[in-house]
Amino acid sequence: MKRISEEQVKHVANLARLEFTDSEIEMFTKQLDDIIHYAEQLNELDTTDVPPTSHVLDVKNVLREDEVRPSKDREEVLKNAPDHADGQFKVPSVLESGGK
Repeated sequence: MKRISEEQVKHVANLARLEFTDSEIEMFTKQLDDIIHYAEQLNELDTTDVPPTSHVLDVKNVLREDEVRPSKDREEVLKNAPDHADGQFKVPSVLESGGK
């Protein structure tokens, strides 16, 4: 039984702005269908007594205390900047226009 159609693969490819040949669509449809089939096999496992986890290892955040420490002099830091003004780094603008 197919779980994903070629139309669905084409739709996702379109959303991702990808172009595929018909043979690539056929190949990806088969591959994605195999992946979904494999993932669905996990539904057959009995997880009744398995507690939910967010990570397979017991992970804890290791945070240090905030403490005031001396920092470098502003002028010394700005000496290394390619461009600066009024005590601040100057960087190129990265704004884009709204339309195509």
